[in-house]
Amino acid sequence: MKKVIDINSDVGERTSALEDGTEERLIQLITSANIACGGHAGDENSITKVMEMCNHYNVKIGAHPSFPDKAGFGRDELKMSYDEISGFVSQQIYDFIKLADNLGCEVIHIKPHGALYNVAAQDENVALAISKGIKRVSSEFVLFGLAGSKMIEVWKNEGFKVAAEAFADRSYEPNGSLRSRKFDNALITDPFAAAEQALRIAAEGKVISITRNEIPLDAQTICIHSDTKNSLAIAEAVRNKLDEAGFLGGFVS
Repeated sequence: MKKVIDINSDVGERTSALEDGTEERLIQLITSANIACGGHAGDENSITKVMEMCNHYNVKIGAHPSFPDKAGFGRDELKMSYDEISGFVSQQIYDFIKLADNLGCEVIHIKPHGALYNVAAQDENVALAISKGIKRVSSEFVLFGLAGSKMIEVWKNEGFKVAAEAFADRSYEPNGSLRSRKFDNALITDPFAAAEQALRIAAEGKVISITRNEIPLDAQTICIHSDTKNSLAIAEAVRNKLDEAGFLGGFVS
């Protein structure tokens, strides 16, 4: 059987995108949505709107918890204890689940956001704190994490299903980590280049790093950030490329 790939995006992060229809158009191009749940962005109103859109377009719903960092959009690493991280993640997901239950929506997956995601990719203790917080709510979620990183193994050992994630719109360091956003070449904003990277991930199981070496990646889901320049065009190009090649599908939940 040919491998199938899920396309996900971090959504519910910008009021303007909800108001001008951008968010709805993007949601129609993906198969899984990671919805901001209050830590870095999002509130009850935005979460509800995006959940309703996902339900309408048959897109899988996931929570997107972060550090408590609205000022830095969740992209600044905060010094928090194990218990603080676990507790804050748990609270975000608990509140998210209540809204989903009110709408009759099913929450399938969890994907940490920004700095919380990047730290957990390298720090097993932070990855464990995240999983413990999630487990307080349920052990049945699929957890999205950086393909090849420590978080994947930690979460598997905790008994969670995982979906290893790669990125169509991000550059990679030679060690397989994401290029820091402080560098100009961290983002891939050209739709053609992003689609080619997505196809390489799906068909060959690898990406090309900024130093041009090949990095093996066994990914089940590919992310497109909703706030990346040209995100709609990127999502359309990635979806079309994967669909034409027969890879478009979704992770097994």
